[in-house]
Amino acid sequence: MKNFPMFLRMDGRRVVICGGGEEAARKCRLVLKTEAEIVVTGPIGDPELDGLIASGRVRHEAAPDARTFDGAALTFIATGCPAHDAALACLARAAGAVVNVVDRPEMCDAFTPSIVDRDPVVVAIGTEGAAPVLGRRIKTDIETMLPPRLGPFVALVGRLRGAVAERIAPQRRRGFWEWALDGEPFRAHLDGREREAARLLKEAVNAGAAPEAKGHIALVGAGPGARDLLTLRAVQRLQQADVIFYDRLVDPEVLELARRDADRVYVGKEVGACAWPQDHIDRLIVAEAGKGRRVVRLKSGDPSVFGRAAEELAAAEAAGIEVEIVPGITAASAAAARLKTPLTERGEIDTFAITTGTCQPGEADPARARLAHPGTAVAFYMAVEKAGAVRRDLMEAGAPGACPVDIVASVSTEAERHVACTLDTLPDTIRAEGVRSPAILFVRYPKSMAAASHPATLVAAE
Repeated sequence: MKNFPMFLRMDGRRVVICGGGEEAARKCRLVLKTEAEIVVTGPIGDPELDGLIASGRVRHEAAPDARTFDGAALTFIATGCPAHDAALACLARAAGAVVNVVDRPEMCDAFTPSIVDRDPVVVAIGTEGAAPVLGRRIKTDIETMLPPRLGPFVALVGRLRGAVAERIAPQRRRGFWEWALDGEPFRAHLDGREREAARLLKEAVNAGAAPEAKGHIALVGAGPGARDLLTLRAVQRLQQADVIFYDRLVDPEVLELARRDADRVYVGKEVGACAWPQDHIDRLIVAEAGKGRRVVRLKSGDPSVFGRAAEELAAAEAAGIEVEIVPGITAASAAAARLKTPLTERGEIDTFAITTGTCQPGEADPARARLAHPGTAVAFYMAVEKAGAVRRDLMEAGAPGACPVDIVASVSTEAERHVACTLDTLPDTIRAEGVRSPAILFVRYPKSMAAASHPATLVAAE
């Protein structure tokens, strides 16, 4: 490590920014997050800097000299002229300032890190000037990990530290802080219920201890496969979970986002085979939440789309356990995105439907005939083995056999595959291409195609 990372106190200190262009404006944006006095020097050619100077937040010196840098803690230099940059750097160093020359690492005393700002929580990522693009990529990853409301919550907790030290016995403080930062107050604040979070914390402080832990169940959508398609809230719930019950189609990389010490329980099910009956899964998640644990039921796609969410919601509510649904990107949306085919289209597709090819044993097939109408797009889930029935029902209801069909298997994963065909050749194509589930059949029947007696587009999805 050639550079020592450190956070500098900036209140009451001066920062000098030499330059009047966009690079200087970028540095100014960073320093504006602090309480430092800001001085910008040189000709101003950026409207953002003009506005800051006009507002009085930033002071301007047109012609900097040695006195400009007296008492400066930090100097950024971005004039765009190498010789002028070097001369200003010498003046700044002579005054005792730490110097950063933009895009000249060999002239820098310090490097500007990529910053994740959740004030008062701040994360700085540095690469010693070797790979700033990588630093920004790491910043993006951390941005997804830290909730946007984290800063205000930490500030709230910080204001209570004195009261905690006064009213909660030392042997109980660790438990209190774990509850505050991982439990119900934190979840309430993340959900936008700031007043409730403050009330819970203050009641616990007045009581002298954290309340007994309450269980919580989150039905979380893992999306179609790729972990970068998870929502921020899904990542947050994974990081808060004590135990995770996950499905067969959940990518192992998604589980890497969870807390390292969280228990992971596989409850995967194959189509037509139930090694884990649903009622058994219901009992398990309720039992774990009943112990005061935070439970995540992690499902591929979206929990509300053929995800058996109704049974798990009912089980949790019957046991009096708090439960929530965290939506995920369903396979139909992901498949349409990969195909660059909108799910709806003005003047062509005004209805989009999601249906299944496989119902519960003993149940009749879905009424597919009502879906064979111009202006309709249909996504068929779990329908690979029912392709013949899909073709028969739609064509008998009037859908042209020439309707285009897109079959997208294992969307957003390394095994993703796309096969195009027509409705009348759908079963034969699936057999010839060896298509296996999970796959989506995405069907479009544009109005213009019906009016012109052209084939409608049908997409099959599972």
